Amino acid sequence: MRILIRAANWVGDAVMSLPALRAVRTRFPEAEIAVLARPWVADLYAREPFVNRIIPYTPRAGARDLAAKWSAGRVLRAERFDLAILVPNSFESAMVAWLAGIPRRIGYNRDGRGLLLTDAIAPPRRGEIPRHESFYYLELLRRAGMLERLPDEVVIRLEGMEAARAAGRQRFEREQLPARAVIGVSPGAAYGTAKRWLPERFVEAAARVASARQGSVAVFGSGDETALCEEVTRGLSAAGIEARNFAGRTRLAEFIEMTAACEVFLTNDSGAMHIASAAGVPTVAVFGATDHEATGPTGALARIIREPVDCSPCLLRECPIDHRCMTRVPADRVADTALDLLK
Repeated sequence: MRILIRAANWVGDAVMSLPALRAVRTRFPEAEIAVLARPWVADLYAREPFVNRIIPYTPRAGARDLAAKWSAGRVLRAERFDLAILVPNSFESAMVAWLAGIPRRIGYNRDGRGLLLTDAIAPPRRGEIPRHESFYYLELLRRAGMLERLPDEVVIRLEGMEAARAAGRQRFEREQLPARAVIGVSPGAAYGTAKRWLPERFVEAAARVASARQGSVAVFGSGDETALCEEVTRGLSAAGIEARNFAGRTRLAEFIEMTAACEVFLTNDSGAMHIASAAGVPTVAVFGATDHEATGPTGALARIIREPVDCSPCLLRECPIDHRCMTRVPADRVADTALDLLK
């Protein structure tokens, strides 16, 4: 049996789909499992034992790159996969699996792609399954007959984190950032500014935690978040805290390693939050515009901070009013929560 899993396109979704992908290995212990993944999420699977190999998927999104998608389908056709499991809901993922001639193609019947699937699974309606998104991916397998029942609880952890933590500490040492107690901070969020807590409050909370732990701070973000992360780094330096800005300077594999080496992680709802929590790092996440019950971190080492207001969760990219869900969250509350986690 040769199985192709089309991975989620974004880091947070990829982390939340891990329990389902591991369930595929449990169902097919002798199969060869390949993961077809966008380059920016591929490193997530590098230490996962359920994966035999990772195939990069590089065509651009949308209809502008049809030739590349056709070519990807032809390349995959030569692999002679028996089964494709499509984590994304997109028409594109089904089209490529169809072009690859994979005889069984399983995915949710969404985005007008039902005719391209052999198993067009009806998506669950609200209230049919637990709200956390990890159950959405598990339910796909259950409805396809590959999983007997959903688990009562999902706690997501990445594999190989001891080795990752050691590599992260070495990176901090090369950057001359004391690795004894590094506080990780990720002040950005890809979806939009509505998900972002105030940068000056990240400064205040991280400075207090670092002072209490006699530690330093590593600030993380994408290349587009360099200026935001530099603002946080400068604020920490002005407060007398040793800090480094790593925005745009790490591939996902390096970010996973450095995050695993952090003592605690302060973040918004973001891919960085999911990585930190799945790495087993005590994680404090500030939620506002998004649904903490659907996309929050899992396990006893994660804490969600939110201020319940009438308009939250709005799921908007930008706040049309006064951003009250974030401005009402004080820095001391985040710092106190982080320090309590470390006791």
